[in-house]
Amino acid sequence: MRVEAVQGDITAERVDVVVNAANSSLLGGGGVDGAIHAAAGPGLLAACRELRRGALPDGLPVGDAVATPAFDLPARSVVHTVGPNRHAGETDPRLLASCFVRSLDVAAGLGATSVAFPAVGAGVYGWDAAEVARVAVGAVRGWHAEVGDAATVAVVRFVLFSPRVLEAFERALAS
Repeated sequence: MRVEAVQGDITAERVDVVVNAANSSLLGGGGVDGAIHAAAGPGLLAACRELRRGALPDGLPVGDAVATPAFDLPARSVVHTVGPNRHAGETDPRLLASCFVRSLDVAAGLGATSVAFPAVGAGVYGWDAAEVARVAVGAVRGWHAEVGDAATVAVVRFVLFSPRVLEAFERALAS
């Protein structure tokens, strides 16, 4: 599996799965979540509302993941995951790692070969970019080591908005 980091706009990625740093309501928000909802169009919000009416009436738990179609995005699917909020006392890095692992589990279940991740938790949820990078890269590598060649996912791309966060991910990938 190839793991890479690039600076760019995750909503423009031509991959099988784009991962959304969602909030537990799944009904949109700011940052990456808002950008993905805006770019995907109203179908994404409708799909998320349907999840809330059915399988997830209380919202998506922190560290878990769920898929919807990607609608107007160039990806096939969106996998939504909820990062832990450091400002709310959610400081366990295992919860953060779970976001990446569960997203890959869901993506693999969809038969995805390529997945684009944002820096889940590094925005309004208050995690330091270097810690997110270390946890994310470790989680992705650990997932691949556990699943091995049976996984359909061949490319994981961290798509990062700022040069500072890209640098943190490049350092994590080099170690």
